[in-house]
Amino acid sequence: MSMENQRSAAKPERDRPWLIRTYAGHSSAHASNALYRQNLAKGQTGLSVAFDLPTQTGYDSDHVLARGEVGKVGVPVSHLGDMMALFDGIPLDQMNTSMTINAPAAWLLSLYIAVAEKQGTPRASLQGTTQNDIIKEYLSRGTYIFPPAPSLKLITDVAAFTYREVPKWNPMNVCSYHLQEAGATAEQELAFALATAIAVLDSIKASGQVPEEDFAKVVGRISFFVNAGIRFVTEICKMRAFCELWDEITRDRYGITEDKYRRFRYGVQVNSLGLTEQQPENNVYRILIEMLAVVLSKNARARAVQLPAWNEALGLPRPWDQQWSLRLQQIMAFETDLLEYDDLFDGNPAIERKVGLLKDGARAELAKIDAMGGAIAAVDLGYMKQELVRSNARRLADIETGLTKVIGVNAFTETEQSPLTSGDKSILTVDDMAEQDQIEKLKAWRSDRDQGVVAAALDELESAAREERNIMESSIACAHAGVTTGEWSETLRQVFGEYRAPTGITSIIVTGEDDDIKALRGRVDEVSKKLGERMKMLVGKPGLDGHSNGAEQIAVKAGDAGIDVLYDGIRWTPDELVRNAIDEGAHVIGLSILSGSHVPLVREVVNGLRAQGAGHIPVVVGGIIPDADMLILRQMGVSAVYTPKDYQLVRVISEIVDLVDRKSTEHPVARVADDKSEGAGTTIY
Repeated sequence: MSMENQRSAAKPERDRPWLIRTYAGHSSAHASNALYRQNLAKGQTGLSVAFDLPTQTGYDSDHVLARGEVGKVGVPVSHLGDMMALFDGIPLDQMNTSMTINAPAAWLLSLYIAVAEKQGTPRASLQGTTQNDIIKEYLSRGTYIFPPAPSLKLITDVAAFTYREVPKWNPMNVCSYHLQEAGATAEQELAFALATAIAVLDSIKASGQVPEEDFAKVVGRISFFVNAGIRFVTEICKMRAFCELWDEITRDRYGITEDKYRRFRYGVQVNSLGLTEQQPENNVYRILIEMLAVVLSKNARARAVQLPAWNEALGLPRPWDQQWSLRLQQIMAFETDLLEYDDLFDGNPAIERKVGLLKDGARAELAKIDAMGGAIAAVDLGYMKQELVRSNARRLADIETGLTKVIGVNAFTETEQSPLTSGDKSILTVDDMAEQDQIEKLKAWRSDRDQGVVAAALDELESAAREERNIMESSIACAHAGVTTGEWSETLRQVFGEYRAPTGITSIIVTGEDDDIKALRGRVDEVSKKLGERMKMLVGKPGLDGHSNGAEQIAVKAGDAGIDVLYDGIRWTPDELVRNAIDEGAHVIGLSILSGSHVPLVREVVNGLRAQGAGHIPVVVGGIIPDADMLILRQMGVSAVYTPKDYQLVRVISEIVDLVDRKSTEHPVARVADDKSEGAGTTIY
């Protein structure tokens, strides 16, 4: 018998595969439940719940800011009834559930526990993770609600509660995923994520809620959620650096002696930012290569993996698209011999050298953050956000100039038409009636509950928050009482207040000095002279979409070109944006929406301008926008539409300047006496 046949006969021992998930949820709890059950039947071994933006930001589906956003990027969960429908027929004692939820994490976990109790499942048997990383929300994702200090208190409450009551639960998933999406280098991703974990553990330790002898158990439940990009070797080394640095921090800073509590435990979604609208079929290869970076190295292997679908740069993936990514994981886990071997990279000098460099860079960044007073102080000072905006500007400038090659985007752009993207049903769309259906169900839920029980539960929640007691038990009581997501959040808003994070946009960020940007600056000066004042652009994000990277980079590039940019961050109603544009005398409005809610939100802005007699102000829109929706936007009066394929920002800003020039000729305004265009600088708000 050959050696290979002997090995096959012996069936060598294999490591257990990682948890295999897909990130899913849309439209309604019932529709998402059907999707989860289909995916589990196909061999998925855990759930990863995507919540819609109103849920993530603590609003009920009928709030004014929720308009157009309900069910678009995830499932709406407004109360216990929604959560029960979401997990109908799925026994929670047999499930490992990851919930991508941050500011209202304590609330969604309370709803999950309440569902388990309705099923007769003990709390202690529940397994899963609440992402619960609010610091990265201030830096990249934008679904924060409260200021940093009370947000950190809520994370502390969840951690202190779960280690006692739900010991198999990960109370926080330190999320570096969105940091890379926002432009973080590998060193920044390492440092900013570890600084966040340190801030949380320091807060838990200082709270007095966890006895010293139990602190190691809390440390052992902190998990991480990371991003794996296309720089394959760097990503392998980054994960090994994460493991070694976390071991070092937990040992030296916190005195954790048991190896099992110092282990770096992480899940991963590979990089959606690098998925291209152009030649989208190439994304399948990108996803595979990026997954390899987090499963090949046994000593730094992910505990859970979820992969995006190949067409996520085009729109919402269909179940078949998610299945394709699921099968990729299963082939790697069950067909290859990867899980039969020890670490493939131990002792490799190139790997060890790169890991050492990444650790040195991360330590230097951590020392800088520590000197500022830690991660919370670095957020309040705007340091981390500004560094991410700066890194992202450099990354995009390198793509724009061709220094970084992206196949199908700025290299090898000639292509055949993909049969995968043809046809009306090549991407999934959410029924426009889903929002109205959800609102009607929410109204029925409110009318059918005992209002006295609701009021008493909310009073107890408020008392717990004001008295700085742990809010988990009172939140679970709220869940059983029928309290809604918006009511829970509003109660805590009244106690903690709300917060608007620094944008990271400053006039000192210079994106380039090549001939194109110099010519653009001259063109801006020319048009500003015609206007009689410095050209002014309002960059706005209507609705609840917190993905601000695109808006930030447009603001940076426009500011670098000499345009006065009005940018006040995320989460504005259409009416507020219209008022700001008129009050500030904007010559053009640029709206950035990546949540799929562009049609209703843009319509409100355009109609609002017309109602105020300002319909002459041109509106341009950027986002993940299908061709059919582009036509709708143009028909309603939008002057230009940009999608991820429009990566050449100098060209985009040039076209906007030309647009303002044309519109000013069509609708001239009186020239102001003081010519502000001479020597004007860039003012970015």
